[in-house]
Amino acid sequence: MDKKVETGPGKVQGRTNGPNSGYYTNEIPPHDPLLTETGPGTPCGEFMRRFWHPVCLSIELTDTPRFLKILSEELVAFRDKSGQVGVLHAHCCHRGASLEYGIIQERGIMCCYHGWKFDVDGRCLEVPAPKGEEAEGERFASKIWQGAYKALERNGLVFAYMGPPEEEPPFPNWEDGFTVHPDDELVPYSNHQHCNWLQVQDNSADQYHHVPLHTTAVVPGHEQGTTFGEAGAAPYLVRPDLQFFPVHDGKAMAWTSSRRVDENKIFIRVNQQVLPDLSFHSYLFETGEDRKLFSRIHMIRWSVPVDDVNSKMIGWRVVGPNLDPRGIGEARRHMIGYETIDFLDGQTAMRRPERFGKYRNEPVPPIPPNHRERSCYKDAQYAPGDYEAVVSQRPIAVHALENPMKADGGVYLCRKMLRDAITGDNPKASPAAFREWFEEMDGKPKAYCSGNILEVPEGETLAEEVERRRVVAKQVIKATAAGNELDGDERQKFMEKSLTGIEQRNR
Repeated sequence: MDKKVETGPGKVQGRTNGPNSGYYTNEIPPHDPLLTETGPGTPCGEFMRRFWHPVCLSIELTDTPRFLKILSEELVAFRDKSGQVGVLHAHCCHRGASLEYGIIQERGIMCCYHGWKFDVDGRCLEVPAPKGEEAEGERFASKIWQGAYKALERNGLVFAYMGPPEEEPPFPNWEDGFTVHPDDELVPYSNHQHCNWLQVQDNSADQYHHVPLHTTAVVPGHEQGTTFGEAGAAPYLVRPDLQFFPVHDGKAMAWTSSRRVDENKIFIRVNQQVLPDLSFHSYLFETGEDRKLFSRIHMIRWSVPVDDVNSKMIGWRVVGPNLDPRGIGEARRHMIGYETIDFLDGQTAMRRPERFGKYRNEPVPPIPPNHRERSCYKDAQYAPGDYEAVVSQRPIAVHALENPMKADGGVYLCRKMLRDAITGDNPKASPAAFREWFEEMDGKPKAYCSGNILEVPEGETLAEEVERRRVVAKQVIKATAAGNELDGDERQKFMEKSLTGIEQRNR
């Protein structure tokens, strides 16, 4: 059937789904500004500024300041010699020189241009004055504040709150909310993404891409560590049955990936996204060989906007014997850090050095085809990963051109939840509601995320098997919601008992 579209000058309406119809589909509609633009004063930007976000790794704070751009604001982060962490507006409030060239002090930072000194909260500590005029300099300094944001460090990440001070929420210690075992360790990492933040976040909710993107390569023999299966993760070779569930009154979404391991065992993987840009991921290197009840989180990650066409994938990978008894993460610890991550070996922007400028990691035009670095681009074509798939959707993905299928339900549900939160259509997902929730949870909200290998036999027919996968997944979500009312070992025991009950009911 012909599809009618609005056309530009000189065009006539015509076929858009027939052979050689590119002419009728070559006009690109605009992106969705409400969800994608995050600069100061934008609806999404103002919403996001009411949350804590990681802005860099602790190792980036050295003896010189670190220039950053976050939510389209130019900033500098630094650790002064007393150990305090500061995140300030980059341009000195005196004459605009960048504090990335500032000199770190015992307390605060000094602008290189005229010597003005600022504390980590923006307070002006000193305005140098000629001899005999010190009092005037002190009076001037008492009236001046450099733009600053409250900052703190947690497990190798630097976080900043960039909203109104009077609306600051408690810092949510997700890592303490029974998500990481005491014997395991949070290892920080970050990867620059040359695209809008939302398509990076969308990718977390898109669990159907695992099989085509991560278990093979476009050209055989060029896998380059792209397969989860190489670590023994056989279940990931099976396309998942996906279900998506709004949770926490629309503040978050949990989703289940259900895969049959063998005729006696089923793999129920539960991941989660929390507004606006947080996601939780369960164990990636699951073999499915052994029964497993409620294994903990493997990765906590934020998709932080740098500006509207750049973002950061930044968070923690969990490494340790409780989550990963085979020691895969420990063996690959050296691959987790700044611009690198172990489970996508080579599949970050760093294997495309032409994408990084020499100054402030800004992207530069592509290199000529005959340039010596072209092998990096060729490698990306042979074995593309998340970076290539996400970034190639355009600097800002155009949602109006998409043709979604059922498996994309999580992406569209999260977008709707974000839209409802920004517009106020869901007051239970407002920044004020989040703040109250964090306060009620004593700053330790609980996640739904887990990995489960359950002893549930295969259905006798295909229809029965499909129904069984979906029923079991729903029961896991319901049990997790009930378990979120408990803490510590009590929660663990409750979940193990509940999942055992699910096994028994579905045999």
